[in-house]
Amino acid sequence: MNNSKLFSLSIVLFSQFVLGQQREPIIDVHVHAMQINSNFANEMCPWFLSNMPGGDPQLPPPSFMRQDCVAPLQPATSTADFQEQLIQKINDLNVYMVASGDAGVLHDWHKAAPDRIIPSLGISNASGLSVEAFKDSLSGGFYKVMGEVAPQYQGMSPSDMSLDAYFAVAEELGIPVGIHMGTGGNGMANITAPKYRASLGRPFLLEDMLERHPKLKIWVMHAGYPMIDEMIGLMGAHAYVYVDLAGFIWSYPLEEIHRYLNRLVQAGFGKRILYGTDLMVWPDLFETSVGVIQNANYLSYEQKRDIFFNNAIRFFNWDRKDFQ
Repeated sequence: MNNSKLFSLSIVLFSQFVLGQQREPIIDVHVHAMQINSNFANEMCPWFLSNMPGGDPQLPPPSFMRQDCVAPLQPATSTADFQEQLIQKINDLNVYMVASGDAGVLHDWHKAAPDRIIPSLGISNASGLSVEAFKDSLSGGFYKVMGEVAPQYQGMSPSDMSLDAYFAVAEELGIPVGIHMGTGGNGMANITAPKYRASLGRPFLLEDMLERHPKLKIWVMHAGYPMIDEMIGLMGAHAYVYVDLAGFIWSYPLEEIHRYLNRLVQAGFGKRILYGTDLMVWPDLFETSVGVIQNANYLSYEQKRDIFFNNAIRFFNWDRKDFQ
């Protein structure tokens, strides 16, 4: 079955899931609050990295997104449209979202849906926000989570000492941390992030930082894809490390996604996998990503509910009665 047919099947199954009034809560731990930029907001085919032809340094860089599938996802037309669609979706589908990004957009979302938007404060390096300001922000009550932390795009290890004081603040306050680890897409270092290094996505690079902060609870965004052996090794050694499925769940080939997810489950970590989308400008990306989990016939109903909900409740130490 090709990707287009699987995408259609995903939507059908998700619609049945919703229309059957089985609207059990879902927690999405990886959402980006963004201003909509018309230069970026193009149609996008799910699983667009199923074909990654090389480029030529003497020619324009290869296209990052594919738009030639049967049913490409449509971007929001404006920042206001993005918010309207997002709030409608989370209310209709019983979704809760951990979101980070543009502070103004995030405050607007939270004002519109205070019980469903969980604000998160992200950093990539030490230049944008002082440690003192960072601590004040996390102590103020609005931000509940730290992330996305993305030093890989800056050419830095997550254990770089310039970030250590920020992790110390999160450890002191008992704030969970989401850290980008893994791939960034086709030709990331050539197209949009020249400092990006694939080697800095190795999960084992987290160990020095975790040794310095033994009470810090983290989740590895993108599940450290594609470095499954290191991811399993890190989780085996560090009981407070979880992963999310964001990003790669809708960008890489479906067979590859299921291989990676199934390997995590087979290795015994089904209770430490968090559902996430890496939702950006395409509101329907949520249904696309949910459909991948719903269609995973190697997962039981209980395992799917763990990924969609139960694991996040446990990881963040939330009261499930607040998520109904």
